[in-house]
Amino acid sequence: MTKISLGMKGLYALAAISLAISLLAALGLIMVHYRLMTVDSELSSISLKISNLEDRVIELGESLSELASNKSQQVIVVEENITAPERVYELVKDSVVMIKALTVVTTFFGKSYRPVEGSGFVYDKEGHIVTNYHVVEGAVRVEVYFPDKSMYEAELVGADSYLDIAVLKIDARDRVLKPLTLGNSSKLKVGQPIIAVGNPFGFRGTLTTGVISQLGRLLETGSSKRPIPDLIQIDAAINPGNSGGPLLDYSGRVVGITNAIWSRTGEFAGIGFAIPSNIVSKVVNSIITTGKYEHPWIGISGIDVNPEIADLMNLSKPAGFLVIYVAPGSPADKAGIRGGTKTVRLSNGLEIKIGGDVIIGIDGVEVLGLGDILAYLEEKLRPGDETTLTIIRDGREMKVEVIVGKLPT
Repeated sequence: MTKISLGMKGLYALAAISLAISLLAALGLIMVHYRLMTVDSELSSISLKISNLEDRVIELGESLSELASNKSQQVIVVEENITAPERVYELVKDSVVMIKALTVVTTFFGKSYRPVEGSGFVYDKEGHIVTNYHVVEGAVRVEVYFPDKSMYEAELVGADSYLDIAVLKIDARDRVLKPLTLGNSSKLKVGQPIIAVGNPFGFRGTLTTGVISQLGRLLETGSSKRPIPDLIQIDAAINPGNSGGPLLDYSGRVVGITNAIWSRTGEFAGIGFAIPSNIVSKVVNSIITTGKYEHPWIGISGIDVNPEIADLMNLSKPAGFLVIYVAPGSPADKAGIRGGTKTVRLSNGLEIKIGGDVIIGIDGVEVLGLGDILAYLEEKLRPGDETTLTIIRDGREMKVEVIVGKLPT
């Protein structure tokens, strides 16, 4: 047997080799562990991304489901709208009447009789019929015709020439009257679809459709001594003979009475007007109960504030109603409301008095002009009620309490 002697150098060499092998092995383990940790981290990241994608897919699915639901609802609404006029007509057709009035006209050659036709609707089961005042103004005989052509002679219960509303009454004990339901005109929106039913040019029971073009219009008419406030502007076709007929929403509720058109030729030009149902209800109920309607009144006149007036009076914005004149002894006079004091000529040549109070609110409701004041008075207040006017006086905002009076006749 051969013996191998390593000596001290050999031992050191073996130890070094052994240490190197151990270090390499340890380093390999570390590298493997690091790689495993890296892979684990990458897997965690991928898992998180997958989880996020799953959540996103769920959200997307919910959104698509909601979109599909909304689309289905929209289709239902459209289908309802398509058939709504037909359903409404069936609901109201027996309650819309034709009114024929024989009026006296005085001419150069003396008195003559002139027939007038209009529309109206059944208000209650007691036989009250609502129409426009200008349809029966000066009439010596009024007849009410139902769709079945049955005729009833009517008596005038009362009328209001300012708001163009009249109430008739017929004795119709031989038939079942079907009153129409009044809606809340304060809930109307621009763009809302509406239906007009009446008798244009004598064509009985004519239905037209359209939308509400605007709200709160102020309009002067020949029958009124002052503007009619808060009118509903519509684009549904109405013509002579429609006056007094109901304006309906798609539920068949009366939201107004058609009473006027704006036209340069006398023919319908896409602009019609209706008296809002909230005013109609207030006036008609008063006429049925007392035979008349007393208008709330505070006794002022003036002009809507425009940019030129706002500049002259150092107002922050061109809004409100400038009081020029206060009637002596009126509610406004008793409350201390001030009229104009300084005469100026505007750029359009109009002379006005500035320096008076500027009304910018009534009972907390913003006032942009006279129309807002008249609309609030007619819809919300009665003679004897107290109201709070917000005014600007000498550059300062203040509040004034006013006891509403009755419009002098």
